[in-house]
Amino acid sequence: MKSFAKLIYRSNISYFPSKLPVQFYGLPDGKVYVIYARFYEIQFDRTYLEFVFAEHKEFSYDFEKEQLIPHDGSASRYPVYNELVDKPGPKVEIVKTYRDLNSYAEAYERLNRKAQNLFKQMNQQDKVREFSQGETKRLSVSA
Repeated sequence: MKSFAKLIYRSNISYFPSKLPVQFYGLPDGKVYVIYARFYEIQFDRTYLEFVFAEHKEFSYDFEKEQLIPHDGSASRYPVYNELVDKPGPKVEIVKTYRDLNSYAEAYERLNRKAQNLFKQMNQQDKVREFSQGETKRLSVSA
């Protein structure tokens, strides 16, 4: 399967509320997604693992250039390194929590399918724009 979600950074020790690894991905629509696992408890003495998909609100991602873009405007002043996405007090919005996943590989597959759908939608919108602009030009010439 082709990779539509690009790995920006992977951290084993992170500022996120988990003692497990955290992975940051860039999507075709410019959003930065964070995947991390955490433990949850249903019954006394029985813990399970859930995977959290969250959107990072402080960064966006240029998918074609594979470049991280901070929203605070510091990109023009300082070089932006991928490690900057993992910083103290991250502003993230939890999008979805999955309890049916068993590994980071399964979590990545789920995110990659979402990214693939986004990529298809963006290509269809571009084709519609190109078609509508072409029709307008043809109509204006013939009129």
